[in-house]
Amino acid sequence: MEEKKVNETIGSLKISQEVIATIASVAAKEIDGVAGMAACPATIKKFLLKNPVAKSINIVLNDDIAVIDVYVNLKYGAKIPVVSENIQKSVKEAVQTMTGIVVSKVNVFVSGIVFEDNK
Repeated sequence: MEEKKVNETIGSLKISQEVIATIASVAAKEIDGVAGMAACPATIKKFLLKNPVAKSINIVLNDDIAVIDVYVNLKYGAKIPVVSENIQKSVKEAVQTMTGIVVSKVNVFVSGIVFEDNK
């Protein structure tokens, strides 16, 4: 995985894309209406990942600017535009606050709807 590097006079900082994916996943799952994360379209690189969270998030870093794709399943009855916008805001804020990486876009892909069982 690619890592973001920050060089300063006192040392350097490396942030793995898996860490960014974990932050984005936690932020997305906290939104009301999200049932869980969904698998993004598979690539050979994704098959090799051991971290299941990273399989739901795709991150592209260009010149310290990130574009994040989030794949989710929503609960039945959730308003898709409202939930998607809340996911975008939450993921962008969490990643920027915790890592200092600028997030230019958060693309939300709704992969499915989850119906709750009434038992």
